[in-house]
Amino acid sequence: MCSKGGVSVAIPIYNAENFLSDAIQSVINQSFKEWELILVDDGSTDRSLKIAKEFEKKDSRIKVISDGLNLKLPTRLNQIISLSKYEFIARMDADDIMHPDRLKIQYDFLINNDFDLVSSSLYSIDIKNNIIGKRIIESPVTIQSLLNGNNQIVHPTLLAKKSWYLRNRYDQKSERAEDYELWLRSILNRDLKIKVLPEPLLYYREVGNLTKEKLLLSYKTTNYIYKKFKENMSFTYYLKANLNIFLKKNVVNLLFFLGKENYLVKRRNDNFISPEELEYVRKNLALAVKPNE
Repeated sequence: MCSKGGVSVAIPIYNAENFLSDAIQSVINQSFKEWELILVDDGSTDRSLKIAKEFEKKDSRIKVISDGLNLKLPTRLNQIISLSKYEFIARMDADDIMHPDRLKIQYDFLINNDFDLVSSSLYSIDIKNNIIGKRIIESPVTIQSLLNGNNQIVHPTLLAKKSWYLRNRYDQKSERAEDYELWLRSILNRDLKIKVLPEPLLYYREVGNLTKEKLLLSYKTTNYIYKKFKENMSFTYYLKANLNIFLKKNVVNLLFFLGKENYLVKRRNDNFISPEELEYVRKNLALAVKPNE
């Protein structure tokens, strides 16, 4: 049984010592206060676990889970689903920052609308919390858009009903693309009632935090996912999709060789933000990470 009226925030951790404090602080500073924060350490070798435990001592709503193992993200996400006590579960990564009203806005939306999940648009930040772009997502999520590789659901912006997650667990073989596999599987099963809010509710750390190894693993996993759902694709599209992955791998290798990897982030985001909007965004970001007095 899960408790109603609150949100379980889920943050898996692996070697995130440089950003973890800001991520946790942005949960503490939420305008919505009925939450628990589950921090699951996945065998970190840096100071991440120590930082998490320091926050746990200060706030009874924070729970740290550590078994010393490195089981990878999909396994940890399934673990958090089982551990969560509230009827809603919010995803977040250990290097991102929540908008101060994220939980309130998303919670109110699910309470008042017939959806199982809600995600949002985002602001992109670099390793120093500088705003470097935004991604406004307004197109609906469809089977065709997902089969075309257009993933409009930014995983760490997600708030979902626990009951939905209990029907739709993560595939533990889909590391680095576990979200894409989950969206595709659930929509093919007619069980993806999701709304993507155009309002940016997450500061998403991309620039300076992207590695070639992560990208190549995600492409390898995507090949696995295409094989898994091959029967749902035409033969022509299946070949086209795999060719697209092959081309992406070569582009990534070339861009990292040339030192131009940040192009991959910039092409996904709108870099124009008006001075007025930028001032507003910076103000909310400062409020999100402000330490407790």
